[in-house]
This record gives sequence, structure tokens and C-alpha cells, in this order.
Amino acid sequence: MTGQGQIGQAKFGVVTDGGLDAYAELKNSVPIAPFSVNFGSVSRRTHEISREDLLRELASNPEHPTSSQPTPQDWADAYRAAGTPEVLAVTISAGLSGSRNAAEQATQVMDGAKVTIHDSRTLSAAQAFQVHAAVTAAERGESLQTALEWMKAVEQETELYFTIETLEYLRRGGRIGRVQATLGGLLNLKPVITVDKASGTYTNLARVRSYRSAIEAIATQITARYGEGTPLRLGLLYGSEQADADALLKAVQARHPVVWAGVAGVNPVLNIHTGPRTVGIAAAPGAWPWER
Repeated sequence: MTGQGQIGQAKFGVVTDGGLDAYAELKNSVPIAPFSVNFGSVSRRTHEISREDLLRELASNPEHPTSSQPTPQDWADAYRAAGTPEVLAVTISAGLSGSRNAAEQATQVMDGAKVTIHDSRTLSAAQAFQVHAAVTAAERGESLQTALEWMKAVEQETELYFTIETLEYLRRGGRIGRVQATLGGLLNLKPVITVDKASGTYTNLARVRSYRSAIEAIATQITARYGEGTPLRLGLLYGSEQADADALLKAVQARHPVVWAGVAGVNPVLNIHTGPRTVGIAAAPGAWPWER
């Protein structure tokens, strides 16, 4: 591929939304159209509430929080913050949020700036991988078309898996039926969830008896997807307990060489849907597509 190992003049800027869980080690520092977290009539942008504050609120506030997608104005602000005539916007899956619609509405007020919108069809750590691909292409002076190709390659080879300690927060947020939540709670079942590549929505892969078993089940899913011994890149995620991410990394390392692993806390807007204790991972094989 062209441009490998070279730094060129960026032809476009990259922006994304608050569906991103960013990694310090990846090229994830881009303008963001934020989501909001709402406790009753009190609304705070996700960058205005710390993870610690959110966990305290979840533990003590009788009102269950809701989330709001970025507004068209939020997206327009992000486009302008890119500071480039051409902008590539990477959104959380349209199957999970209306953020993409807001991003499209915002393009109507962007006189003189050309905006291309890319639906990541995922979220969180897997969205971070695609943003990294886009920014890498921009920094190397590659075309926007090349960036889209790299993101598509990353999308196709990356899987996102997560589990949660309780179904209560999905039930409160209306993301799961009451009967399902009650049944799962009675049986103390922990789901292993992924994002379906066709629909860009959540799908349940397994239900196991304990949280520890769910961590092992995620590692099993990864090996089934990529084959035992395949070198992997991993973006690990945790809610209230970083030790959960450490345990998941150890479970994967027992089956695969790990060429890169980053760890990030789940951002507040995603955490209100999973509940405090959650662990997840984005996995992809070997080197990045442009490094092969």
C-alpha cells in the first residue's frame, strides 16, 4: 500500500462521537460530538461527568439515567473543530443510536466543508480501532478513499465482545424485556454479547452461570473466531473493576500471542446501559491492515 511509513500532508480531518472508548496508545485524539447522560432533569455531557462520578450516581441516585445522542449542532461543532476543508466523520453504529442521523443533518449547515460520514457499525473499542485507521491514513497523506478502505478492513476483521454482571440496567433502560431480565436474574445467567456485523446491533452469543465463566466464555469466542495461536491486537474495557480486564487479558493470552493490548474504562454513556460492572474486548488478528 502507498504511504507506508511516510508522513504526508493531511488531506482531511477525522471526527467521531461519544460512542468511542479511546486508547491513549492509539490515534484516538480527535474532535468528538458528545452524548449526554441525563439524571431526571439534570443533563451532563459525557466529558463533563467522570467515570467515578457516574458510578457514585448509579449506586445512590434512585432515578435511572438515560442517554441522549449528539445533536446536529454538536456534530457541526466537531466538523469545525477538525479545521480542514474535508472531514471524515466516524459514527457509532446506526443500529444502536441515532447519532449518524444527527451527523447527516449537521452537514446541511457546513458551507464550504465537505463531510463524508462512515458508519462504524460498532462502538467502543472497535470504533476506536476504526478511528485509529482513519487518523493513520490522514497523517500519512493518504486519500479519504484509502482511509475508508482501511476502516472497512478493520471493521471486517475486528470483533467486540462484552459481558455484564447484572441485566438490571439493560432492563431499566428498556434494552431488554422484563421477562427476559427476570428470568436471567433468577437463574443468575451472565450473557456474552457481540455486535452483529450485518445489522450493527447487539446479539447474544451465550449465557453462562457466573461472571468469571463469562470472562472465560469471551476468550473461547475469540479463539473460535480467529483460531488458537493466532496473534491478536486487543482493546480491553472495564467498568467498575479494572481487575476484570486483567483477568480477560490473561484468559486470552493462554491461547494467543498478544502483539498489542490497550486498556480503557468504559465511558459514562455506555456504562449506564451495562451497569457498573462490565468487561469487554475488541479483538483483531496480527498487524494492522496497512502494515502487512
